Amino acid sequence: MTQKTKNKKPDVSSAEELKILRTIVDIASSEMDLNLILQEVVKIVTQMTQADSVFIYLFDERKENLVLMASKTAHQKELGQLILKIGEGITGWVARENQLVAIRRHAYKDPRFKNFDVLPEDRYEAFLSLPIIYKAKAIGVINVQHKRPHDYSPSTINLIESIAKQVGGVIEHARLFEETKKKALQFDSLVKVSRSITSEHYLDEILSLIVVVTAEMLNSKVCSIMLLDEKGVELVIKATQSLSEDYKKKPNIRVDNSLIGSVIKTRKPIAVYDVRHDEKYAYRDLAVKEGLTSMIAVPMVVKDKAIGVINVYTKEPHHFTEEETNVLQMVANQAAVAVENTKLMEEALKAKEALETRKLIERAKGILMKMNSLSEDAAYRLIHKKSMDTCRSMKDIAESILLMEELRK
Repeated sequence: MTQKTKNKKPDVSSAEELKILRTIVDIASSEMDLNLILQEVVKIVTQMTQADSVFIYLFDERKENLVLMASKTAHQKELGQLILKIGEGITGWVARENQLVAIRRHAYKDPRFKNFDVLPEDRYEAFLSLPIIYKAKAIGVINVQHKRPHDYSPSTINLIESIAKQVGGVIEHARLFEETKKKALQFDSLVKVSRSITSEHYLDEILSLIVVVTAEMLNSKVCSIMLLDEKGVELVIKATQSLSEDYKKKPNIRVDNSLIGSVIKTRKPIAVYDVRHDEKYAYRDLAVKEGLTSMIAVPMVVKDKAIGVINVYTKEPHHFTEEETNVLQMVANQAAVAVENTKLMEEALKAKEALETRKLIERAKGILMKMNSLSEDAAYRLIHKKSMDTCRSMKDIAESILLMEELRK
């Protein structure tokens, strides 16, 4: 329940309060990235409250969950991974209701409290939770905890509320700046992919460049491109930036009855939060060995036909956003164009070569018909028989006949 705080001497003097607010102003006018800003806020709140624990949670991009982003104590494995839904726990309640909660003792007995086995702070007595505000809406939460019972004075609460309101705009601007940098990187990556498609490099080089650029763009551990075989039955790895020989030698994947195969059938992306525990994923043991967790598979579509798949794996659990999926789909479709263009070029070269071969054989037949008084069919059968007997192509035999004719002149 929300504590009714007692009237007592302010925890922070006017001079200290002014100093804290000036520090917040300095942070607001700085060019620090989001993580540094959050750590500075944690440091300020810790110093003014002498708290045993300070956490900062922020909403994810979809505004659906709260994610632990900063803490006083070392929680490297939990940062970015510990997630609360809106309304879940005291923290989720504060974010949903846009109201503070102050509990003097036995915070873990509050009916809204959610326990995490990985957080020893869950057994702390006192708990103060305040929303971080931007444009009158909560964008995150600051939690202050003490191991022993503690009275949070009105002056302390008012000051932290003031800090939370001021840093709300700073956090949003820092996020916007990071998002802009991310989009710039994505744009540069898409430009590289587009240039590779219009280049004169071989298909293998183009696909290799695409997986490297994509892995860098999405900060993924493994990125691979799999193409359908000629029969359209199996997916074969054609490119990956992974250095793992085990991954490179992974068996082909049948389209029927496979998770990634369903991407080909539906022509729709599939994302898996943890492939190590998904029964539909065929290579869970390999995923564990290679340290692969989350996966997204996107179809390579050209002319409404899926010809392959781009797979992206992350080391840490990750929810792929709609924007990430859309960007990856753009890359996949461009890769599909590269494959299709290469096939068309190969078919054109084969047709040209076939035409040239036919012309050579026609000339060779004419020579044999003239030299040996043979019919057209007989001359053709002679060239064909010589080709079979010597294990040489009919083109080679025809060129030899033409050469002999030149030498006779």
